[in-house]
Amino acid sequence: MNIRNARVYYRKIIEKVNDVTFRSRTVNRLKSLLLGIFKFVIIVGMSYIILGPVINIVCNAFFSPSDVYNPSVFMIPLNPTLENFRRAFVRLDYWSTLGYTMIYIISLTLIQILICSMVGYGFSRFDFPFKKLLFGCVIVTIVLPAHVIMLPIYQHFRMWDVFGIIRSIRGEPINLLSQQTPMYLMTILGTGLRSGLYIYIFRQFFRGLPKEIEEAALIDGAGTWHTYFRIMLRNAMPAAISVAVFSMVWQYNDMFYARLFSIPTSKNLTFRLSTIQATIEFVDQIKDPMISQLAVYAGITLVLLPILIIYFVLQKYFVEGIERSGIVG
Repeated sequence: MNIRNARVYYRKIIEKVNDVTFRSRTVNRLKSLLLGIFKFVIIVGMSYIILGPVINIVCNAFFSPSDVYNPSVFMIPLNPTLENFRRAFVRLDYWSTLGYTMIYIISLTLIQILICSMVGYGFSRFDFPFKKLLFGCVIVTIVLPAHVIMLPIYQHFRMWDVFGIIRSIRGEPINLLSQQTPMYLMTILGTGLRSGLYIYIFRQFFRGLPKEIEEAALIDGAGTWHTYFRIMLRNAMPAAISVAVFSMVWQYNDMFYARLFSIPTSKNLTFRLSTIQATIEFVDQIKDPMISQLAVYAGITLVLLPILIIYFVLQKYFVEGIERSGIVG
């Protein structure tokens, strides 16, 4: 009887333990479910806040004039049309303007990758006088708003001279405004649009690479430049792609320096987009701003497409470069 009672007693204990374990697992599953639902709601809400305006623009681009004044239409048009895209395509002179714009920003991007990677490599691997002070100046260019130095930059390129040499030869400095030369000069000298940030990205990336790679190359007889171009720059492709995406997007959307230097805007896609509504109202004789605005929405969609395609193609390498360079927040 004692043995039977003991077995019954232990059996009850095991049942209680199993019951407690089951309840604990149920509670944990419920918590995980509620946490997952909460995260999903937060992500959907943030995504809608960010993507809501873009979705609204894309939907409005397909609106017909009858949909504009139909109070029952919201986001999804009843009579979708491609007329807005056709009109925007013609007024933007899309292929010609896009080709010119892409050549301009790709050339600047390639120069920035080369120059900023060289500077970042120098800061990460070599010791030289005033290294910390110079890198501090790089950080200042990141946090200092461009509007603070816009007047000195404007005056510098309006009366451009190199240590008084041009003035002594020509009798007066050169006016480099109304052309793209200032942007190329700034980019070549490492002070172009967001170049400070790109230098920082490359510096952080090169610091994460083992020095044994360079030591092995040095033992094999490779010099500094050979090591940089053939080994280090190839290993820094994730950082280079991240910089390429950043640079192309910012150059593509830049209007500050373009206005500051009075760069011709006839072949700039972003500038042509800013004047498309006035062009449509004047050329197409569409006086209703609600109707002409539909073509503007279509133009915005056309302007967004190239950058979106570039990002989706390079997304994997872009994320990898950001993670390995240590850029967070």
